[in-house]
Amino acid sequence: MSHSAPAVPESARGALRIPTLQIADIELPEGMERLRELAYDLWWSWSPLATRLFTWIDPDHWRRYHNPVELLINVEPHHWIRLLSDPEFRHAYEAVIQALDAYHARPRWYDQQGAPLSGPVAYFSMEFGLHESLGVYSGGLGVLAGDHCKAASDLGIPLVGVGLLYRSGYFRQSVDADGFQQHVYPDNDFARLPVLPVQAPGGGVLTVPVDLPGRVVQAAVWKAQVGLVPVLMLDTDIPLNDPADRPIASILYVRGREMRLTQEIVIGVGGVRALRALNISPAVWHMNEGHVAFFTAHTPVPAGNETYDRELVRRYLGPWAQDVGADPEAALALGTESGQFNLTVLAIRLSSHVNGVSKLHGQVSSAMWRHLWPGAPESPVSAVTNGVHTETWVGPEMRALYAQHIDPAWAEHLLEPELWNRVTEVPDNELWAAHRSQKERLVRFVRERVRMQSARHGLAPDDLRGVERLLDPRALTIGFARRFATYKRAVLVLSDLDRLRAMLSDPEHPVQLVFAGKAHPADRAGQDVIRRLFLLTQGEFRGKIVFLEDYDMEVARMMVQGCDVWLNTPRRPQEASGTSGQKSPVNGGINLSILDGWWVEGHRGDNGWAFGGGGSADPETQDKEDAAELYRLLEKEVVPLFFAKEADSQRHGWIGRMKSSIASVVPNFSAHRMVRDYLEQVYVPAASKRG
Repeated sequence: MSHSAPAVPESARGALRIPTLQIADIELPEGMERLRELAYDLWWSWSPLATRLFTWIDPDHWRRYHNPVELLINVEPHHWIRLLSDPEFRHAYEAVIQALDAYHARPRWYDQQGAPLSGPVAYFSMEFGLHESLGVYSGGLGVLAGDHCKAASDLGIPLVGVGLLYRSGYFRQSVDADGFQQHVYPDNDFARLPVLPVQAPGGGVLTVPVDLPGRVVQAAVWKAQVGLVPVLMLDTDIPLNDPADRPIASILYVRGREMRLTQEIVIGVGGVRALRALNISPAVWHMNEGHVAFFTAHTPVPAGNETYDRELVRRYLGPWAQDVGADPEAALALGTESGQFNLTVLAIRLSSHVNGVSKLHGQVSSAMWRHLWPGAPESPVSAVTNGVHTETWVGPEMRALYAQHIDPAWAEHLLEPELWNRVTEVPDNELWAAHRSQKERLVRFVRERVRMQSARHGLAPDDLRGVERLLDPRALTIGFARRFATYKRAVLVLSDLDRLRAMLSDPEHPVQLVFAGKAHPADRAGQDVIRRLFLLTQGEFRGKIVFLEDYDMEVARMMVQGCDVWLNTPRRPQEASGTSGQKSPVNGGINLSILDGWWVEGHRGDNGWAFGGGGSADPETQDKEDAAELYRLLEKEVVPLFFAKEADSQRHGWIGRMKSSIASVVPNFSAHRMVRDYLEQVYVPAASKRG
């Protein structure tokens, strides 16, 4: 769920100007000075022109790190001489800078609405998935936050993000030869990331104080620029703090409960103080999930709703309440539920508006939390269904296809569903060729990743050469990538190995599965699922089932761009939204999903397959019923349709379903639509309630 509340108006409108300090040792030749500006504007992350330019500068470095700041730090002076002697490179540079300037200067949708907000939206989130080079996210919640910021920038909606800058971020995943997930926490050098320290009004780095029991912790403020949207990130690993407090903002979703509580106090209290120090007065406060309630609930799964021992919270919250003249017991009562202090309950009680992230999620959340609104309407939790930032997730071949057949500026018309109906006029062979090219790139990516993993496991050179035969570009390729929480049922498709074996071993109708995802270090059951799956990939299903380790935004892009079918099998109704399935259709992928989350709204019969709409009260029975229906759909509908060719050797039936998937999902489940809905249905009404 999300939560919004009115706030004090801001006097100035328009893009927020937040002064920063330069810290990276970047030396640029004359005429190339604006590469520094480009590197620190994450607009580049969804600009093919920009990423092509960075690739040109140093292809090996870019392929390995995808980080323009580190790339520019490492370019040797003699290398610039060679580049600058190439007129095509100079032309490419000028084209990118022109595109950057045009993006910032172009008219925007929000400007046409009469500027309904008196100040920006302050968007608080525990994680921001902006790009894989900035590892301050774990999965869907963070990627949603990143897509929200990008769409707000595209539409011109004034917004400032607030989060934490984690020294180690979320863990990097590797899987050992026995299938056990290993957790590695990197030590990020912020000077080499696309973030900059915010400058204090009096000079130096801006820091803000956060009162904790018996001491005051200082948080340095950093900024990631996302087009027009700044995202402020707080860092506690600074010399001003006691060594015991410096790791507070070190690990995302740290296991220790008290450390997690201190993180949530730092982002809430510190975030508000950072905005005040910069003279930013939001019109609306948006909490992306209950983690940031100290200053949105996201999932109906109990583990997703933070609870703490009341006495622990009393120790932290009591002094705050006394300082503002409030009763500590009354403050504790705001978040108390069943004897525990629940951040979701606190967020609900402090918000003027609460929404789920799909219609079904809104209904489920209303039922879960109905008791918090005595006397309120039947469904107190509304819904703004999630969407995805289309330009971030579309592949290059499909992007070019849309520019040719839909509109050269198609990305600026995502709010026009009638425009996307033009996809029916795209020649079938051209659509298939574009998708097939992206699929071949996925196969190459998988082979490279598996070769590296296999070498680490000690496989012989001949075995490593055999990886070149891994996966078949002609095969029906099914993707499954998400957090390996047990309710997401990653192994539902593996529940009947005899039926699966028959399906995957048919030489006339080859089928293959690509999996990726992490299990939280404390989630032993999720890690067991990964091990079971990995061992299958090393046995008789080798070459037919692949598990890609270290799931991140790069892996996600490759998979949604290249898979034919996107599989989603949560135990209904526990999926809040499931936005990964919204990223596949823009690339020609088709959803095969449980009727949960967004797919309840997205499925219309001709644009994918749905199952599991009812659901038994008994989880074991529900799993058996859903697995049986999944296998039936694969055997009787999905696989036959994929391989059905007409007289001209074209898959017209399958491609027709691809077109229906594109036309129905792309405009209706874009982040542009989502953020527009937030503005009209939530932000403006919340802002009008301010006292």
